[in-house]
Amino acid sequence: MTKSIELSCEEFVEALSSKAPAPGGGGAAAFVGAVGAGLGHMVGALTVGKPKYADAEPELLELMLDADDVRAQLLALVEADAEAFVPLSAAYGLPGNTDEEKAHKAQVLEACLRDACTVPLDIMRACARAIELCERFAALGSPLVVSDAGCGVITCKAALQAASLNVFVNTRLMKDRMHAEACDAQARELLDEYLPMADAVFTSVEERLR
Repeated sequence: MTKSIELSCEEFVEALSSKAPAPGGGGAAAFVGAVGAGLGHMVGALTVGKPKYADAEPELLELMLDADDVRAQLLALVEADAEAFVPLSAAYGLPGNTDEEKAHKAQVLEACLRDACTVPLDIMRACARAIELCERFAALGSPLVVSDAGCGVITCKAALQAASLNVFVNTRLMKDRMHAEACDAQARELLDEYLPMADAVFTSVEERLR
């Protein structure tokens, strides 16, 4: 079976539009986050090597390595999200007629819900790091490509928010409320810290372009 990340852009969007359980919102969030990280990296790639930015080049090269790592992580999470969601989708279809079947179904669902929350939280953490990177790319990169840093950071913001919804949609169904609330708290903490950061970077870039 072809992995989601091996599809062409057109095929990926077509798969998103279908009745197939995956790829879905989580995979889309991871892919969009990877696009944002890629845009940040491009700012570095188009800045290094220019004498005017020689002083910033060592940091830019480090940032580009980090952006490569984040992009690769997010692309891997596209598939990880599919691998976590397909069993959850199947679990909803388990029989629940007898008490024994109901107990088994509840146990399987709980385990699948935990897995389905883990991946979007990882996506959120990777998007948060990408936002930090875009902030530095915007500060250090050539003004000729600063708009791409702005595009990257706002793209990562959207991916962060999208991934959070994939946390909340699963935690609300968990029986283990302590674990659910812990996952929710992690997601909200990331939103509270990184949404304002992304907005500040975007506003700064926008003002520089006016």
